[in-house]
Amino acid sequence: MNVAVIIAGGSGHRMGQDIPKQFINVYDKPVLIYTLESFQRNDLIDAIEVVCIDGWHNVLWAYAKQFNITKVKWVISGGNSAQESIRNGVYNLKDVCSADDNIIIHDGIRPLVDDEVLEDVIAKCNEFGNGVTSLPYNEQIFVIDDEASTTKYIPRETLRRVSTPQAYKFDKLVWAYEKAFAEEIGIYGSSYTNTMMVELGERLYFAKGSDKNIKLTTKDDLEIFKGYLTAEKDKWLK
Repeated sequence: MNVAVIIAGGSGHRMGQDIPKQFINVYDKPVLIYTLESFQRNDLIDAIEVVCIDGWHNVLWAYAKQFNITKVKWVISGGNSAQESIRNGVYNLKDVCSADDNIIIHDGIRPLVDDEVLEDVIAKCNEFGNGVTSLPYNEQIFVIDDEASTTKYIPRETLRRVSTPQAYKFDKLVWAYEKAFAEEIGIYGSSYTNTMMVELGERLYFAKGSDKNIKLTTKDDLEIFKGYLTAEKDKWLK
């Protein structure tokens, strides 16, 4: 079974809106619904769990009904951090998932998930036990020193940008979050499942990525998203 865990627990203050950014309407549809539609339409996804900000659960259920997102089976509360929210989502599935099920973790504010990206993440997870979306770096990376200058660079061909979706076997996720929170490993700051796994000594396997898979953090990101939607609409009208 392939279960998507969509993380939608943030408030999104940097977007400068009065509502959480995952619920901002873009062309009469909430951002989060665009994300959920990507998983709804993919035949490999069996069920969806949304880890949602408190106070918005009923709104989400109403939107899911309105936009026919039938694969949403659970809506639960997030935590005080991304890692707490993901942990809550994983633990909520203990009575549902078996050890070998694939859990696909994804940010609710990454609404442009290509089928080939999602499918390759699942394929890598089936083959290696995990799969993380990745892209190469196209810019040169330098290391800054105390004088705000540099004498050192990192070869860009040795680097990968990792985002979501990322998939893990369920038993490994449960083990990882129990150990990480018990021993306080990889759960603070900007830590995410992928960085936590590496800190726990696990090897990650890279899957396909897409430049369209943007994270909507600022108003500029929102405009880029609108541009992608407009271009897609224009393509179908031709």
